[in-house]
Amino acid sequence: MASLHLDNWNISIGDGHKLVVMAGMNVLEDAGMAMDVARHLKAVCARLEIPFVFKASFDKANRSSIHSYRGPGMEKGLRILADVKQAVGVPVVTDIHTEEQAAPVAAVADVVQIPAFLCRQTDLVVAAAKAVDASGGWLQIKKGQFLPPWDCNNILSKIREVSKRPMTILCERGVSFGYNNLVVDMLGLGEMRKLGAPVTMDATHAVQLPGADPRTNAASTGGRRAGVPVLARAAVAAGVDGIFLEFHPDPDKALCDGPSCLALDAAETLLSDLVAIDAIVKRRKS
Repeated sequence: MASLHLDNWNISIGDGHKLVVMAGMNVLEDAGMAMDVARHLKAVCARLEIPFVFKASFDKANRSSIHSYRGPGMEKGLRILADVKQAVGVPVVTDIHTEEQAAPVAAVADVVQIPAFLCRQTDLVVAAAKAVDASGGWLQIKKGQFLPPWDCNNILSKIREVSKRPMTILCERGVSFGYNNLVVDMLGLGEMRKLGAPVTMDATHAVQLPGADPRTNAASTGGRRAGVPVLARAAVAAGVDGIFLEFHPDPDKALCDGPSCLALDAAETLLSDLVAIDAIVKRRKS
């Protein structure tokens, strides 16, 4: 399996490397909160001696309601992310939704992410791959809720048509199961790794209950917050290369996906567990 390296940050992901943590906020709310969350998570990961990439979205383009908060937009959002990157000293990951966003986002973000619903959009995947190839960063693709693990090979094939440089991470975030529910097949994580790319687990979005938030009469997504640590621990035990998590200082007041994110002060306990599990898995492999 390919091992990827971020030269500017001396971070690697893949076989033989430490668990990579991509964590932060679901969506940017304000610059001060972004700084606080990034500093807190960086300090936790430094104590645990694991690589950290700060995550926050500048736009949530797939909100259930047209009236839901989406974020500050690309221009202001990229300024915030660039400020966090410089002031806190961390690489950043954020998502894109259109081809036009690929180049400007790749100029700031060390990891460009394609949302699950858009993972089969060929023009978007190709534009992102070209931009990331030019920037030297990583491209993380969220596996669609409608895809079996092995179908991710078609996504990888599109990217390899653009660049032969290994750059892609595949991210699991659950599969649609009936109405308003997602499930995670832990065996599928191994199937994805067989395709030759590092695999991460998005334990936050995997506990979503799409369109099932009783607080808004189904105008937003619900979630099962208590399930995040369960899925995160299980995924690391299954051998993933990285974990994707979202936190908030006060999850019940988060402007997006509050029912699925964890309290910021819970980060160290969970990440300590994941580091311990990862060490056992890697020891068994050696």
